[in-house]
Amino acid sequence: MSRLLAICLLFAFLLVSCITAPMPATQAPMNPQSSPTTVVQPSPRTDEFQNPVIRVDFPDPFVLEVDGIYYAYATNASGKNVQVARSENLVDWKQQPDAMPGLPKWAKLTGGLTWAPEVIQNGEQFLLYFTTRDKETNKQCVGVALSDAPEGKFKDISEKALVCQSELGGTIDASPFRDGDKLYLLYKNDGNCCGIPTHIYIQELAPDGLSLVGEATDLIRNDDPWEGHVIEAPTMVKHNDVYYLFYSANDYAGLPYAVGYAVCDTATGPCIKAEENPILISDVAEKPYIIGPGHQSLLQIGDQTWIIYHVWEMLPSGLRGQQRQVWMDRLDWKDGHPVLIGPTRLPQIKPLP
Repeated sequence: MSRLLAICLLFAFLLVSCITAPMPATQAPMNPQSSPTTVVQPSPRTDEFQNPVIRVDFPDPFVLEVDGIYYAYATNASGKNVQVARSENLVDWKQQPDAMPGLPKWAKLTGGLTWAPEVIQNGEQFLLYFTTRDKETNKQCVGVALSDAPEGKFKDISEKALVCQSELGGTIDASPFRDGDKLYLLYKNDGNCCGIPTHIYIQELAPDGLSLVGEATDLIRNDDPWEGHVIEAPTMVKHNDVYYLFYSANDYAGLPYAVGYAVCDTATGPCIKAEENPILISDVAEKPYIIGPGHQSLLQIGDQTWIIYHVWEMLPSGLRGQQRQVWMDRLDWKDGHPVLIGPTRLPQIKPLP
């Protein structure tokens, strides 16, 4: 009997030793094929920069250029509804006061629910499109606020949200797009909150940008395996007279989050997703790990395109932190396809002197 007990105890010890416990949300995964190597990161030269370019919690970044100055906007953090930072070279950023310290009448005064702000200049005014919680529906919905300056203070004096697809889970991630003399707004229904498929829509805006015109057009939905339960963060750009719809998809909090794109005949579609999707993915082959790159915006500087996005911070322990920091990489165009140079850990040449 004692021999049988010893064998059982030995078997139990070996079994426990071989089992890998489920990885917690903040645990960076290992490469299943081999142990990761650590990238030796030399100090950047004066004409170089190294990711991340914003090293605080600055999720869902969007960058606007106004008279040679760059303004980055981000989801609520650090006690602000809308974060904004200012830079002259896209590398050295200085945080500014809250761009929208007051929420509109239609919004619930609930912290942590003002998301994904994007700004466009329209004449002498600046319009900020943002997501926050709607009192009436208790869903995330999109509003628009005005300011005479890009850094704010923005105010939304509307009695109700600009767009709120409450029957589809709500509306988030509004992104303005100008095509000639027309303004459009891209957005997505927040169906992943409620087990509903998610779609990206586009709808024409009135010339002042404060109201919608006509009906929304459904551009794409989450129907590719890599996209999981959600597509979001639409960004439309026009390059060489071709319309490109960039978007992020899957679980924002971990490895599956990634960026893809679709090619559209016009601003209102139809759109066809690229076969090579996703084009920006997590990378755990080397340290520091790159986890959950996404919620991208694109910026054209001369003949060079840059993509700005967030990545989860990595702690010295190798665990994933709680902050989403801002990264920036080149995006080239080859035979009508966007080719991403990144995500890049090592120093690279600055986009501006």
